[in-house]
Amino acid sequence: MSSNIQLSMASSSSLLLNVVTWSTIFLSFATSESSSEAQALLDWKASFNEFEQSNLRSWSMSGRTSSPCKWFGIICNQAGSVTGISLSEMILYGKLDDLNFFSFPNLVRLSLSSCRLCGAIPAHIGALSKLTHLDLSGNDFFGKLPLALANLTQIVELDISKNYYIEGELDPRLFTNWTKLTSLQLQSTGLSGSIPSEIGNLINLVQLDLSHNKLSGSIPLTLGDLSSLTTLFLHSNQLHSLIPSKVGNLKNLVQLNLSYNNLIGPIPPAIGNCNNLVQLGLSNNFLSGPIPYTIGNCSNLSTLDLSNNTLSGAIPPAIVSCSNLTNLDLSYNTLSGPILKSLTNCTYLHTIQLQGNLFVDNITEAYGVHPYLSHIDLSYNRFYGKLSPDLGKCPNLTSLQIQGNDISGAIPDELGWLTELQYLDLSSNQLVGEIPLGIGSLSYLRHLDLSRNKLSGPIPEELENCSNLKYLRLSNNYLIGKIPSQLDSNLVNLNLSHNNLSGTIPYSLSNIASIDLSYNDLEGPIPDSITLGYYPPEAFSNNKGLCGKAKGFPSCFSSPTAIVVSPTPIVKTKKGHKVMIFVTASLCNAMFLACVIVGFLLFSRRKMRNTQIGIGKKKNGDLLSIWNYDGTIAYEDIIKATEDFDIKYCIGTGGYGSVYRAELPTGKTVALKKLNGLEGEDPAYQKSFKTEIRVLTAIRHRNIVKLHGFCSHQRCMFLVYEYMERGSLFCVLRTEIEAAELDWIKRVNIIKGVAHALSYMHHDCTPPIIHRDISSSNVLLDSELQAYVSDFGTARLLDPDSSNQTILVGTYGYIAPELAYSMIVTEKNDVYSFGVVTLETLMGSVAKTIMLNDVLDPRLSPPADQLVAQDVVSVVMLALACLRSDPRSRPTM
Repeated sequence: MSSNIQLSMASSSSLLLNVVTWSTIFLSFATSESSSEAQALLDWKASFNEFEQSNLRSWSMSGRTSSPCKWFGIICNQAGSVTGISLSEMILYGKLDDLNFFSFPNLVRLSLSSCRLCGAIPAHIGALSKLTHLDLSGNDFFGKLPLALANLTQIVELDISKNYYIEGELDPRLFTNWTKLTSLQLQSTGLSGSIPSEIGNLINLVQLDLSHNKLSGSIPLTLGDLSSLTTLFLHSNQLHSLIPSKVGNLKNLVQLNLSYNNLIGPIPPAIGNCNNLVQLGLSNNFLSGPIPYTIGNCSNLSTLDLSNNTLSGAIPPAIVSCSNLTNLDLSYNTLSGPILKSLTNCTYLHTIQLQGNLFVDNITEAYGVHPYLSHIDLSYNRFYGKLSPDLGKCPNLTSLQIQGNDISGAIPDELGWLTELQYLDLSSNQLVGEIPLGIGSLSYLRHLDLSRNKLSGPIPEELENCSNLKYLRLSNNYLIGKIPSQLDSNLVNLNLSHNNLSGTIPYSLSNIASIDLSYNDLEGPIPDSITLGYYPPEAFSNNKGLCGKAKGFPSCFSSPTAIVVSPTPIVKTKKGHKVMIFVTASLCNAMFLACVIVGFLLFSRRKMRNTQIGIGKKKNGDLLSIWNYDGTIAYEDIIKATEDFDIKYCIGTGGYGSVYRAELPTGKTVALKKLNGLEGEDPAYQKSFKTEIRVLTAIRHRNIVKLHGFCSHQRCMFLVYEYMERGSLFCVLRTEIEAAELDWIKRVNIIKGVAHALSYMHHDCTPPIIHRDISSSNVLLDSELQAYVSDFGTARLLDPDSSNQTILVGTYGYIAPELAYSMIVTEKNDVYSFGVVTLETLMGSVAKTIMLNDVLDPRLSPPADQLVAQDVVSVVMLALACLRSDPRSRPTM
């Protein structure tokens, strides 16, 4: 027994020795490993500057924090080895290349988002063989994604998004080993090229976000094999293909966004198989055809955005009956048919956007009680009827836009119940009656536009209570009475023009950045505080008797015998406005007959909004009126500056006559369009000449070329224009060096400038003015490459009481097709021409046959900035909408 006890004790001692020995060895190894990890972290910290090092004070080998497991952002396992580094949103301003990843064999999580790290992502990151979660988002990494990332075979979540300087194509080999990957986020980088079909190998992928890149080519069919996907974001790229029907295989899909690409063709009906969809975004593409009725199978759908395409036909009833629908955006397509009554079934709707379509429906019964509805935009359709008082039963409504329709009747008082309303636009309709006093109770209202209606009565003083109002537009109505004295509040933009307002201008309006009080019956002094705001004289023109320090207006203290000389053009205003107009003149020369000083005193009380442009009567065939805002321009100065129109001053030819450059003694340079002798005798040229005078003396806009004066005489007929240093858009686009100077931002701005000019002519002039010859040759550019519309020789006033039939005029290639058979002039003729000019500006030429994917001018690199790229895509889509064969389906300017 004794010997057995001794043996047992010996065995126990041996076992205890072994345990101690192995523990010592293991602890020694762990300590060595921990020491190596700590040193690697300290070396990385040392690469930062002193300020960034202070953010990691706990990283130290002295005192109680000598173990890295006690350092900020460091996670260890039980053995003391580092398994996690989490420093997200720590401002480090360092490089990842300075961290020795070989020292971290057990690292599982690496989270370094928004640390302002820079440099390339190092290849030795592939040494982290156990890594499952990698987050490098929101940094400043650049260069290509290293192929070594493919070594992360255990990776489950990978996020390198919002590194805007990452570039290059996706290497297909990256997707070979990521079989455990569930989330891949590479959005908002600079990735280019196509999406590799090998992405279909990521069979466990749940979230895929490649949005906001420069990816091109087609959507790979293999995406349809990722049956676990719940989120697929490919929006804001340059993808150009059909939407593959295999998308319908993704039955677990909850979010699908393919917006802002160049996708073409129809929406595949198979998309209705994704009956778990909650959000579907296909906006800003070139999708065509009808909306498939199968989308109605997506019973969980909350957000549906199909805007800015060329979809047509009626809306399937099954869509609007989706009980969970909260956001519906079908704007800017060519959809038609009735729709509004069906929307009453969508009781959870927050947002309805149907603007820019061809919907024809009675708006009167469109609204029931919508407790959640916050935004309605039905603008620029063909809705008719009266606004329903039920609008007041939408207590959460913040935005209501129904402009550009044919809505009649009065504005319901119930709008005053919408206490949350911030944006109200009912402009360009047929509304009558007075402005409801209840609008003054809308304390959150920021934007109010009731212009271009038939509203009457005074401006309610209650509007003074709208303390948040920034934008107020009541122009082109029949409003009477005085401007409320406390209307200013916090206004930034005020337009009360083209009404019958009387009295004086309140001094309280002095803080407004943009103001237009023209075409009223206002009188008395223009407050000096307003004059100091540098408003253009046009903002106060065509009133009864304004005076003050504003340029072009008489002094309020001038003597009774003083003569007022003003450059204000000769116009006949609407609604009985009394206008005194004087035009300065100088002699043509001794050989010419005496010139007539043109002046009219017009007084009429006509209810129809009607601006007729006139010029002075001729005397013996002579007419001379040369002026500018800096003083008179003498005829002799022009003859001397051009050496009697010597050919060496000729800079081109226009639609009629020749164009000359003249530098006047004052140093001012002007352009002269002169009819040659034979042209001056041609009645057609004379008519164009006088039309241009009539139009340009009656309108003023920053994107319309200024007419400084003219001389009409049997022996000398010419127009004096503002000089445009860069010439026509047509010539600039066809010169390699100048075209290269027109980057995408400048081209978009040129298009915007032309759009502003046409919008002013079509919607702010009464009656509207149709240019009829919008082309790149008639768009001039100044030294800053700002656009100006010119050449109004074929312009026509749009008479609403006539058929507006005319002979065919314009530049071939820009003429709307309906003019070939109808000969009826409408604003949509200019819209079509604008579309051609827009495409020409982006393509560089209209003479080529260019595929859609090559639509942009090849002389420029594709837009690198994402916002600029989106602008360009939007402009292309807008141009295509302007070129629709049916003029009724084109948008308005």
